[in-house]
Order: sequence, then C-alpha cells, then structure tokens
Amino acid sequence: MLDIQIVLFDGFDLLDVIAPYEVFCAAGMMTDGAVRVEFVTAEGPRLVPSGVNGVPLEAVSRLRPDRKGIILVPGASGEVEGDGSDSIPAVLGRTMNTGLTGMIEQALAHPDMILATVCGGSLVLAMGGLLEGRPAVTHPLGMDMLEATGATPVKARVVDDGNLVTGGGVTSGLDVALHLVERELGPRIAHEVERLFDYERRGTVWRNSGLAPHTSRGSAVSDASPAQLRPDTAAHDASGSLFDGEWDTTIATPVGKMAVKLHIATVDGAIQGTATQGDEVSAFIDPDRQGNTLRWSQRVAKPMRLTLKFEVTVNGDQMAGIAKAGVLPASQLTGKRI
Repeated sequence: MLDIQIVLFDGFDLLDVIAPYEVFCAAGMMTDGAVRVEFVTAEGPRLVPSGVNGVPLEAVSRLRPDRKGIILVPGASGEVEGDGSDSIPAVLGRTMNTGLTGMIEQALAHPDMILATVCGGSLVLAMGGLLEGRPAVTHPLGMDMLEATGATPVKARVVDDGNLVTGGGVTSGLDVALHLVERELGPRIAHEVERLFDYERRGTVWRNSGLAPHTSRGSAVSDASPAQLRPDTAAHDASGSLFDGEWDTTIATPVGKMAVKLHIATVDGAIQGTATQGDEVSAFIDPDRQGNTLRWSQRVAKPMRLTLKFEVTVNGDQMAGIAKAGVLPASQLTGKRI
C-alpha cells in the first residue's frame, strides 16, 4: 500500500492540491486499491479554506511524519504583489510558523518517506531552513526567494533529489504526481493515467546524476556563489567614517520584526561589517559603498533563514534603508548609531 498524505493549510492553492489528488486516485483505481490518498493538516481533522475565494476542503486526519509513503505540500494562493496579510509570501510565512515545519523536518529524517512539493510548497520548507544546500524548484516568481533561503534553485519542471521531489509552477502538480506514480508503481501505471487524463508530462525530470553539461552559458546549478567567485568581498573606501560604528537596527519584515546589531568598520580602506541577531553573528557579504549608499548581502536566521540584500543610507547618527529577499516585498530598515 502506497500511503499519500496531501497537506492542507489556510490559504493553500486549490490546483496544487486537486491535480495530484486526481492523479493518485486514478493510480489507486488502476492498481486495485494499492494507493491510499488523504488530506491532512498539522493540527488534525478540520475544514480548511483555500486561497481561491475561500473554497474549503476537508482534512480527515493529522499529518503523520512517521508513516511510510509520500507527503505532498502545496503552495499558496493570494496576492502576488504587496505585503498585505493575504499576499502569498505572508500566507507561506504563517504556514512556516505552524507546527508543520517541525513535522516535515521529522519526515525528511525518516528513511522511508518522500517529501513532494508543488509550486510554492518548496518555499514553505525552504523558509523553515529545511532545504539548505538541496536542489529544488518553485514557481518562477519565487526562484530568487528559494535561492535566498540557501537552497540550490534548478530551472526544471520537476526536480528529483531522492527523498525530495519538487515541482515548478501551479500546473506542475500533474507532472510531480505522474513522476511519483512512475517511480513508485511503475511506468505502465503512469502511462495509463496519462491516457486517462489525455495529458503528456512536460519537461525532463532533473536529477543530480549522469554527465554534467558543458556550456559557455553555465549549467542550471552553479557550483559556487557569486561571492565565492570574487576574491575580495570588502568595499574599498578611504573614508568609511560615515558608516563606521555600532548600530541598533530594526527590520520590519512581512512575517515579523527583527532586531539586528550592526558593527561597521573601515580597515585598510575597506569597509567590513558584521550583523548580530541573538547569539548568531555573520559577516557582511560583498559590501559596496557608492557615495552615501552602502549595499551588502547578509545571512539571517530569524524570522526565517534567508540571505537578505541590504541598501542603506546614513544621516548623522540615523540609518535608513531596505532589506530584500527574492519575491518578498522590501522590508524597511531603521537604526541609530550607539
């Protein structure tokens, strides 16, 4: 018996859920009931509103991360732009902050479990720090955000990384499910489901195997970040006193405020800096000063693990600017020299 648990959360995307649900149900019919698929939540049985006009689906049980089989996490539906409570980043952020993240972490550690995502579902995992260093895909609008979390974005329809299978845009749910049916039940069952739906899968499933392509344009997955390719990541500036000092700053993100203490100094004409968030300290990445503007990248751990791109200006002892990660709206940064 192949057990499949499809996770629902407030604001989930209907097509992300229904397309794979129908594929798995059809596979069950063609295997005389060898597939069992059900809707679950992190909280237990309840009626769950989708992000498409609130159309609900009923979850019949609580997610069991220790049950052998497949767990599928969909993306969210909501406002594409802006930072309101109904925006997709805000919905995904709220979902990441539920008990679901811990359950998925348990499931990823289970040797007999496959985690699958459709569209923005991979961002739920990535924002929770669960995809660092792993190849994955999400909706094209979210690829920068996926990279900002430390995952390795791959421009493919479906990415198969062993116990993690991720799909791209909204309609990729069909392709993810058909790939999993072929992988777990065999090509004849997958082919018969394709015939029933009058649908042929799109694209080649990407796996980290076989010969690596040699192309002047570079491969879909980079072996090194831009920061690693540049030998000098400090901004050279003979007069860094404008930014030098200790700064108490606050960053207002769509999923919560975070306090960050910045230490900026000019050493041998190069601007360097560190950021302290709680007990975590990380160095500025690629600091670059242009006149009264300082830009750099920074790894942060809260309210989620991201690489933020900062751009700030200083007026006396006051600092103001923005911090941005991928598709997330820019967050306002304010601070003062101490």
